[in-house]
Amino acid sequence: MKAVALTRYLPISDPESLIDVELPKPDPRAHDLLVRVEAVSVNPVDTKQRAPKPGVEAHPKVLGYDAAGVVEAVGADVTLFKPGDAVWYAGDITRPGSNAQYQLVDERIVGHKPKTLDFARAAALPLTTITAWELLFDRMRLDLDGTDAGKSLLIIAGAGGVGSIAIQLARRAGLVVIATASRPETVEWCQRMGAQHVIDHRQPLAPQLAALGFATVDAIANLADTDRYWTTMGELIAPQGRIGLIVEPKGPLLIGGVFKTKCVTMAWETMFGRSRFGTSDMIEQHRLLDRAAEWIDKGELKNTHTTTLGVISATNLRKAHAQLESGTTIGKITLAGW
Repeated sequence: MKAVALTRYLPISDPESLIDVELPKPDPRAHDLLVRVEAVSVNPVDTKQRAPKPGVEAHPKVLGYDAAGVVEAVGADVTLFKPGDAVWYAGDITRPGSNAQYQLVDERIVGHKPKTLDFARAAALPLTTITAWELLFDRMRLDLDGTDAGKSLLIIAGAGGVGSIAIQLARRAGLVVIATASRPETVEWCQRMGAQHVIDHRQPLAPQLAALGFATVDAIANLADTDRYWTTMGELIAPQGRIGLIVEPKGPLLIGGVFKTKCVTMAWETMFGRSRFGTSDMIEQHRLLDRAAEWIDKGELKNTHTTTLGVISATNLRKAHAQLESGTTIGKITLAGW
């Protein structure tokens, strides 16, 4: 089967950073689905996994952590899907990724693809939807069904993939959403996703929030730079507030001090946690993807797809990685077909 892989960890400008390869078609076992991949999208995790570092892979390593496709075959223990089903998922970082014509993925982290989306647009959503959903509702313990309605949520980096979904989910839960963005086009994007307020993350946040009437906020979802906003988050979070993080800090940070004084709940999210450790609740990703698909089909959740760069190939994936690394991407980049 065709695939795009790496053997060395190189700058994306190097034509050997991602290469076209031929690999054996895998066989499904136990809870595995064998999915014929029709489209993929690119996320920061792809670029971080590929980023320059020492080491050479003995066998080609396939990245890719967002996909939509069709079930080709199923393992002996599969109960949720059958061959021919259209699916979407983000996969498992410990297994070969979606940048291949065929991929094995555990059925418990797969959802039925939204009927109203083509494969390219569907591939744009799984990782960001899972991440935003788990961060807000599983980790930060905000209530999806409205118990926390009226509380304020600051989303740092609202125009990114996760931020775009987090804004929508938070609004659905009845929260007052303040997103950060710095360019006119990203401000407009956050507003389109549903943010009631947008402030500039290139400027001090506290005065901007104060001008909107917020001395503090009840919750903060920092989707950008943990180190940069650490002190600011301590200043802005309300007593007994909740902070959610997805970006690992570059250095040690003081988790006591004001965070202890204010009795702040601090929560980490990585959407690969359930699949990496085979947790007993892995099936929750299947359930949330199916629920999100229903909302999309009803027009209650907006797609965040913005660009399709062409077929799935090393050349086009290098373009996608470079565009993502530029830091100016709005929404999600996809590739479709072989």
